[in-house]
Parts: sequence; structure tokens; C-alpha cells
Amino acid sequence: MPRPTAAQLAYGSATVIASTIVMLLLSQTSTGLGVAVISAAALALGVVVAVIVPAPKKTARTVRSNRASVPSGAPAARVPEPEHSLHR
Repeated sequence: MPRPTAAQLAYGSATVIASTIVMLLLSQTSTGLGVAVISAAALALGVVVAVIVPAPKKTARTVRSNRASVPSGAPAARVPEPEHSLHR
């Protein structure tokens, strides 16, 4: 599983904090069970938002820099060539 990006962490964390505060204010709950349920729901919502945030795509520059980092004696991994755009 790939590591989450900074954007995914930021959006997920902000969602958890904001949704917890909003749900606690709207529900006006004061019991421990109510706070636990709202916290669990906010955490689940934050995970969903973090997963939905698109990951950055690999660019041709990233592919070229990955090729340059392979030692000369090591067998090179097969990396697909980036497709050229017809729109320029």
C-alpha cells in the first residue's frame, strides 16, 4: 500500500476535526457514548475523504529520474515509456 500524500493527510485531518466539532455542536450530546460514536463517525469520514483525494500522477520527469538512479551494473526494471500528447 502506498504512503499517503501530504494532501491526503491534510484533507483527512481537517475533515476529522471539522466534522467532530460540527457534529458535537449540532447533537449537543454530553454522554461519553455519544462523544465516542461521533468521534468514530468523524474518523471514518476523514478516512473516506483521504482515500478519495487523488494521488499525483507520475510525470515523464519522474520516470527519467527513476531510470537515472539505477546503478550501471544492475538490471534495469522495465518502466513504460510515457505517452506523448497529440495536443501541443
